[in-house]
Amino acid sequence: MNYNELAFFTGLFGSIHCVGMCGPLAFAIPSFHDNRWLIIFDKLVYNLGRTLTYTLLGIIIGLIGRQFWLAGIQSSVSILTGIFIILAACSRMLKISFGNWKWVSKLVQPFNKLVSYAIRHKAGHLITGILNGFLPCGFVYLAMAGALNTGNVMSSAQYMLFFGLGTLPLMLAAMISTGLAGPAFRRRINKAIPFIMLALGVWFILRGLTLDIPYLSPEKVDEGVEVCFRIGAGMTKLC
Repeated sequence: MNYNELAFFTGLFGSIHCVGMCGPLAFAIPSFHDNRWLIIFDKLVYNLGRTLTYTLLGIIIGLIGRQFWLAGIQSSVSILTGIFIILAACSRMLKISFGNWKWVSKLVQPFNKLVSYAIRHKAGHLITGILNGFLPCGFVYLAMAGALNTGNVMSSAQYMLFFGLGTLPLMLAAMISTGLAGPAFRRRINKAIPFIMLALGVWFILRGLTLDIPYLSPEKVDEGVEVCFRIGAGMTKLC
């Protein structure tokens, strides 16, 4: 599984949780059309707005991650990312809280006000979706941790783009048909989320260990070394 596939499925599974968390806000955005297809288009634009924000966050994270690559500590960052994800999964399973997180609410309060203002003043689905992408979400943080390990700005942006596209099918379906995922179903999914996080954390650690296991833990390639393939000659050389 490559990074983009991982990002897509993280978004796909995470969106089941997001329907319960972000759903009420998404459902509150009115559509001023009578035509069913125009209503669907509005909801699609909203979700594309979120995805646009995630892609922007991917660019920012990629600029940070690139510095780790240039410093030669990307493997260490991948291992640390995996450890933190596993700790977060364990704390979720054991229902352990690490301190008071009220500062997070204060940090994102301006975005909450902007989203409310956009809804009240009919700013449109695209603007509201873009603003909503900045609101705190555990799975977005999880995706950003994955984007940090991709190695360059373009790959990081692609990672967050595919994450956003992964959240789109279920969120769009839920916005069109409210109640698609009932509370009981979401509770069962929420119980499975820590195990998904555990698997993801182990994957990041294995990637960082560079054990030369195809797809799972590929061998590290030194910066500046490029493998060139001579097409037709059946030869491989280092250049």
